[in-house]
This record gives sequence, C-alpha cells and structure tokens, in this order.
Amino acid sequence: MATSPIDLTTLANVKQWLKIDPAMTDDDVLLQRLITAISGFIQTWLNRSFAITPYIETLDGKGKTRMMCSNYPVTAVAGVTINGQPVPASADIFSPGYYFDQYKIGLRSFCFVKGESNVVLSYSAGFANTPPEIEQACIETIALRYSEKDRVGYSSKTLAGETVAFTITDFPKSAMTVMNNYKKVIPTS
Repeated sequence: MATSPIDLTTLANVKQWLKIDPAMTDDDVLLQRLITAISGFIQTWLNRSFAITPYIETLDGKGKTRMMCSNYPVTAVAGVTINGQPVPASADIFSPGYYFDQYKIGLRSFCFVKGESNVVLSYSAGFANTPPEIEQACIETIALRYSEKDRVGYSSKTLAGETVAFTITDFPKSAMTVMNNYKKVIPTS
C-alpha cells in the first residue's frame, strides 16, 4: 500500500499502537485513510509541513544583517538576492556572504537594504524524518478517531441503566501538548 508523502506515520506503527496483529488486514484501507487525513489535519492545524520543502520568499529589507525565515528548520539555502543582486554564500565565519541557521539567514559584509519586496530568499526547510513526538501525536489522534467509528454522533450512551460519556475533541490532550510546541508562528522581523 503506497504511503502519501505527507503521512506522519506508517500503517505498521499505527497497528502496533492499536495492538492489531500485522497479519490482520481487514481495516488496513480505513487505517491508511485515517493516517493520511489526520497527517494533513495536523499539518494544517500547525500551519506547517514537516517534510523538507523548497520555499521562495519575497520580503521587505529592513536594513539589518539577519532575516527570519517563515519556515523552519532551515536545511539549505539556494540563494539570497537583494535588489536583484545575488549574494554569495559565505565560505567561513570571516568571508562576506550569507550564512544560515535553523531559523534565519544572516549576512556578513552585507545588509538586507531597506526596501519593499527587494529581498528574495530561496531555501529548503523541514525535517528529514517526522519528529517522534509528532508521529506519536498523530498515532494517538488516529487511535481516537478509530475508536469513534462505531459511535459517530454520540456524546453518551445508556445501557442497562449505566451512562457512558464520550470525549469529543479534535486531538487527545497528550497530542495537543506536543503539537503546541510545533505550532508555526509568523516571525515579525
């Protein structure tokens, strides 16, 4: 079964968490659909993609030597252009040019000259592998949805005089705690 490039976990890991025998394939199509749907939901909710992805940003120069990237962690920089002029990569900590860390691109012997839409940053950002805590948050959310399949639309159920109340939430609390650490915020400078 093919895995979507946005999937944050695998069918094998979900089945292991749910204690479903790997040889049992009755719900594999359902589980794979949940993996893709929940992976997309999480990335949309967090306002970010976890896979390494190329980005091109056109920004206003502020006259400073560092500029925050909208996407992180930055893994590579393909180019920096200021007022249509390319800036070379800095060969070392003393050479003129650009350098980067996981959040920003900096300049040595240059600055991001003040101007409107005069800076173009071309870079890649993301994770080589899904962070384990995000994968687990995805798995736990899938498990929640999977357990709800027989009670869709019910917030409680009464049988033999006993009432059982069901939690209705987008994400389990444990998943929400982890995901709040990865929520993308827009840098201000």
